[in-house]
Amino acid sequence: MNQIPKEKRPVVISLEQALSMSYATLRFVHMGWRVIRIEPTPIPGRKTKGDPNRYIGRPIAGEDRHSYCVAPNVGKEALALDLKTPKGKEILYKLIKELDVDIFCTNNLPRHHNTLGIDYNRLREIKEDLIWCSISAQGLDYPDVPGYDPMIQAMCGFMDLTGDSDGPPMQCGPPIIDLKAGDEAFTQVIIAMMEREKTKSGKMIDISMAQIAASWLHTFLPMLDMDSPPSELKRSGNEHRQFIPVNAYPTQDGFIYVAIGSDGQWARIVKHPAFLSLDMEKYTTNESRRQNKKQLHNDIGAITQKYSTSDIAKILTEAVIPHSPITPIEKVMELPFIKKELLKTETPDGKTVRLPPPAVNTPYLEKVKGNIPFTPAYGEQSISLLEEAGVPSNEIPSLLEKGVIA
Repeated sequence: MNQIPKEKRPVVISLEQALSMSYATLRFVHMGWRVIRIEPTPIPGRKTKGDPNRYIGRPIAGEDRHSYCVAPNVGKEALALDLKTPKGKEILYKLIKELDVDIFCTNNLPRHHNTLGIDYNRLREIKEDLIWCSISAQGLDYPDVPGYDPMIQAMCGFMDLTGDSDGPPMQCGPPIIDLKAGDEAFTQVIIAMMEREKTKSGKMIDISMAQIAASWLHTFLPMLDMDSPPSELKRSGNEHRQFIPVNAYPTQDGFIYVAIGSDGQWARIVKHPAFLSLDMEKYTTNESRRQNKKQLHNDIGAITQKYSTSDIAKILTEAVIPHSPITPIEKVMELPFIKKELLKTETPDGKTVRLPPPAVNTPYLEKVKGNIPFTPAYGEQSISLLEEAGVPSNEIPSLLEKGVIA
């Protein structure tokens, strides 16, 4: 298995759980940075230890590495530390100082920051140029508000926009708010690192999942102030609300998604013999198609269902119309442009697990040929990290016995 190189690189300590911050720090792994993941020590009476996500999905490697937690946490180191104790805080501060940590991240509920000794003002006393990044439901101004992705989708209108027009509100398939928050944390940390080169100063980064969710609503919220009624913006199934026709249409053997984004594209498709019957005045412009969209969608579906998906795709390709079959999730990794970019990891028993491609390729990933060390077990590096920070070896058994580390 490839090991992360030991040369000097940015060091991240992250008190993280669930997905949002775990995804942000995974992107640091993709850069070749060192990421140390802190989880709490075991809670008396609770069967599971550390991040609850460790126990979601099928067991892959022991009792604490189930399938759901693997992909976001490859390439990291794991430290189990009780930050509710003075000794636990002391160890964290020693790690920050001795390991020359560049970035501290957390997605803990903000009201716990002071109790755990991880608030920005405290940590900057340890290292003045530390970059500190928090992800929470509504930001530091709302320290008591917990939040997961579906809750934010519900709160910020995403569920009101998702689903069939005559159906109930629905969440998006992927956890897009978690992932957007992680991407924003990654971006803001990169910016802060660049700024630090000039200013030699650290920075506090406060990311609100609710705010970043609302920041994506450019094609919805402003339109309310420009005379669009709410009904025009709400759930519309697979249709685009403004560009017509953009929809999924049935074929003989499945479905195909068609996206016509201009009158020029429409003019091309209706010249093909298969769609010639739709070359009529009421469908000439996008606005006229929007006014007649229900009939138009029915007319297109009546045509496409006479052909196989591949035959319709060939017609659309010849007309240079954006389209795609609905790819089953189990086939996505076989798409040629995805397959060649997939990352890999290897379980302790030697099984290769394919990972999603990185958002962008990096020199580090090219260097290790896309192979990333497997997700660490709970507390796997606790002892080695303390030794690296200069904690005397003869003190470590006592720290384990007292539950300061695990």
